[in-house]
Amino acid sequence: MAVELDVFVGNTTIMDEEVYQLWLDGYTVNDAVKVRMEGGVLEEIEASADVLLSDTMDQYRTFQMCERLLHIPAKLANQLLFQITPHWQSILIERYYAFDDAFVREVLGKKLSKGTKKDLDDISAKTSVTLKSCRRQFDNFKRVFKVVEELKGPLVENIRQHFLLSDKLARDYAAIVFFANNRFETGKRKLQYLTFQDFAFCAGQLISNWTVGAVDNMVEDMDVDLDKEFLQELKELKVLISDKDLLDQHKSLVCTALRGKTKAFNEMEANFKNLSRGLVNIAAKLTNTKDVRDFFIDLVEKFIEPCRSDRWTAADMRLYLTHYTNSAHILDTFKHQVVWDRYMGVIKSCIFKMYHD
Repeated sequence: MAVELDVFVGNTTIMDEEVYQLWLDGYTVNDAVKVRMEGGVLEEIEASADVLLSDTMDQYRTFQMCERLLHIPAKLANQLLFQITPHWQSILIERYYAFDDAFVREVLGKKLSKGTKKDLDDISAKTSVTLKSCRRQFDNFKRVFKVVEELKGPLVENIRQHFLLSDKLARDYAAIVFFANNRFETGKRKLQYLTFQDFAFCAGQLISNWTVGAVDNMVEDMDVDLDKEFLQELKELKVLISDKDLLDQHKSLVCTALRGKTKAFNEMEANFKNLSRGLVNIAAKLTNTKDVRDFFIDLVEKFIEPCRSDRWTAADMRLYLTHYTNSAHILDTFKHQVVWDRYMGVIKSCIFKMYHD
């Protein structure tokens, strides 16, 4: 008896976003099957547990074969082994390079070396991110760092072009590279309240304003190394605290502008000299590598904590720093306005971002 069949053959690679995420999160095949079953997928597709296991294994194999291509994302578009739509290519890349905030917070500012990699067991236990996922994320950070290290031009753009990441993710990776290069201290207890996004925002400010790239946009490491000439010029700001007349004049101008505008005025007036010394001393010491590393801890200890203990609101902080910065322009004998603005622009933005519970 002749039977007529309609047969359709296709070679498009079928992928499931949920299974891909389970693979990225470091689940074993069996654990992934369990999660899928609990999510009610069997009822949805009317299949047996064996079919689900087989499907999961098949997809895991596909992802493993794709992984080496994901290390150099541009290869994904040019390979002929898998027929993957452009939409799916971008999902694969973006998800592969995504990371857990809890994980990145633990390694931020550390050297991306074998020493740190040895600590991944402990970090995995602390953050509840699987060891496999920790390794993938760490290796991604290291890979991006190595590729952009030798490139000229803007850091974010280089990351975006070489790894085909979204603008947001490229900016986050730029922050990770910047912190790893300058080895900023982020692990101290006093800094634990700060999130990765707080630090990433500050990194963006530093990259845009204090690096070599802020003045010359076609040099190597332009967005990674701080501008040494600028750091040297910051020493000139010491005159604001070493010259007693200038310090008194600055205080008088700021207090006149603030009087009657905030409930914290008395504390602002009483602490002006200590707070000013704190900010200016941070500037003057940035020529030392160790002081660059301690930049965030110094901001918290010398400025944020004293203001917090005096119960300044975020609005008080904005008001104070705005007048503190602007008043320096009216000081007769102060001649370093350009350096001052370049310094205080970043300091204000970082403190505004860091001033929260």
